[in-house]
Parts: sequence; structure tokens; C-alpha cells
Amino acid sequence: SPLILDISNQDQGYMTASSDSGDSRMNIQLTSPSGVLYSYFLEPEEQAVIPFSEGSGDYSITCYQQVDGSQYAALYAETLTVKLQNEFLPFLYPNQYVDFSVKSEACTLAQSLVNDVEILKAFYTYVTEHITYDYDKADSVEAGYLPDVDETLQSGTGICFDYAALTAAMLRSQDIPCKLEIGYSGDIKHAWIDVYIQNKGWVTKAISFNGDTWKLMDPTFDANSNGNEAIQEYIGDESNYTVQYTH
Repeated sequence: SPLILDISNQDQGYMTASSDSGDSRMNIQLTSPSGVLYSYFLEPEEQAVIPFSEGSGDYSITCYQQVDGSQYAALYAETLTVKLQNEFLPFLYPNQYVDFSVKSEACTLAQSLVNDVEILKAFYTYVTEHITYDYDKADSVEAGYLPDVDETLQSGTGICFDYAALTAAMLRSQDIPCKLEIGYSGDIKHAWIDVYIQNKGWVTKAISFNGDTWKLMDPTFDANSNGNEAIQEYIGDESNYTVQYTH
């Protein structure tokens, strides 16, 4: 087959897709247990990690090979029953949208910025102070765009997707589970990052992009009062967020 799926790591929260074609683009369509359709594209001879973002459950997988332009032919389809060893695993590993390795500049930077008390604040501050919004790129970006975290660091510019992927890569490289969420607030496109904080659980919209700027919910998550008041106040203000995709 020109497309190989390695599902041996499904209990770790992901599978690996590898294209064995030298000239055809591949498309993997993954339907999650809740019915959300995720579409992933692979260039010739490319490999990608595809996460099971909704955790354990039944995922329908349909694979296609490019025939000509936007025309694709079906290769095969199957249903995969996923049972994770740990619910946080899909949000710790790199994947096609948050792509990094131990050699990535983003990971080296993350390690150098680690602070026992305020890791999230350090990463957020660095990204927002060193990356400027690229309005030209935002106006011209094409469908299917994927962030390159090291390119974002090197260029010092990016769109909201780049900011989110870079921050998520840095957090995950330090074994901090985080979800890169894409969705809407009303009719406005948004992106945000949910972070798992020990003794507090998942903090939703810890970092969010409101269409213009990035905002950190609370740098210390109100460590002296268990964070309840600050977290609830923020979530209340942002209650109209609707998740479209989780990466």
C-alpha cells in the first residue's frame, strides 16, 4: 500500500501515518467518537503523527490517495477501538499540528526557561514578547496550513495558529499536558490552550487568542487560594467558547 498506518501506539494516544508514494498526496480522514471529522494530508514520502484527541473510543479511519488535483481515490477504511493507558497522552506527544522533537529549538528554549513555580507564565511571556503577529500571512494563509514551531521562533512572526502551536510544544516538551483548541466565540474564530495543573485539574482557556491578542488567564493560577475564584470568573467571562477541533 502507498500509505501505511502504524497503530501500535494507539494506547499511547496516537497513530503514525507514512506515505510510501513518491508523487501522490495522501489524505487520512479520522472520525472521532463524538462524530467530529479530522482531515490530515501527507505529502509524498512524508510521515506524520495523528492523535486520538477525544481519548478512548471508536474512531473511523478512511484513507485516500490523490489521483489528480483535488480528486482522490479511496484506499481503505477501518474502525479502530482505542483504549488509552492515560487520558493525558494525546496532549503530551507531538503531532502534525504541534510538531516538535527533542532536537527542536523550541524544546531547547523551553528547558532553558523552566521555572519551578511559573513555567506557564515564563513560556507565555517569552512567546508574546518575541513573536509578532504577521498580518500579511494571516491574509494569505491557505487552507491546510500547518505550523512549524522552529520556523516561528527563527522568523519571530506568526499567526494565531503559530503562537498556539509553539506554546503547546514548549509545554508538552516539559511533560505538561495541554490541548490546543480551535473554535469560535460567537461568530469569531478563536484559538486557546487548556493546561492540566497538578492539584487543580484541567484549566480551560489558560491562554486564549481573542482574534487580536493573546491573554494569560492568571500567571500563578492564584496559588494562595487554590485558584477557584480566579478560574471561575475567567471561565464565566468566556462561556460562549465553542470547540471545533482539539489538537
